[in-house]
Amino acid sequence: MSLENEHDSQQRSILTAAYNSYEKGLNAYTFYKINNRETSDDLVQITFLKTWKYLVKGGKIELMKAFLYHVLNHLIIDEYRKRTTSSLDLMLEKGFEPSAEEPSSLSAMLSGKMAVLLIERLPEKYRTVMRLRYIQGLSLKEISAVVSQTPNAVAVQAHRGMAKLRVLYDPPDSAKKMKSVGGLISGI
Repeated sequence: MSLENEHDSQQRSILTAAYNSYEKGLNAYTFYKINNRETSDDLVQITFLKTWKYLVKGGKIELMKAFLYHVLNHLIIDEYRKRTTSSLDLMLEKGFEPSAEEPSSLSAMLSGKMAVLLIERLPEKYRTVMRLRYIQGLSLKEISAVVSQTPNAVAVQAHRGMAKLRVLYDPPDSAKKMKSVGGLISGI
């Protein structure tokens, strides 16, 4: 086997392992951001294609997960720029139907959605770090590679973002405390 074929084989196995490990998480993250399954799938496939091209050119990747999210985030931003808002009527024409959920799963889903909605209310410098840390489960080191900041800066943003999130969940002037929401925050 020639040196070039051996290199391609190694890169193929690295990318295959990355695909098997991260594809589902990347798809979930993209679907959360784009809200269109086909576009989400396409963006994830393009992410792996761009990563393959980078590896074939001899590029080195220290943190594969962080690299993939970095590439994907740029693709999502490009998609946002192309995208136009769709109306509820258009969604209904395409087959969207609101469905009734079981009460127990509905309350769990609403608690999770509440946390996600509150993250969206955070200032941008905390929002991205909070999404990557608590929704996607990236480590501080991986997030630092995605956002091009030091791990220490990312840790500070995550800490401050969590403090701001707690205030959003339980404002100081609130007379009513929500126990389930407090548990949700500590579980994030």
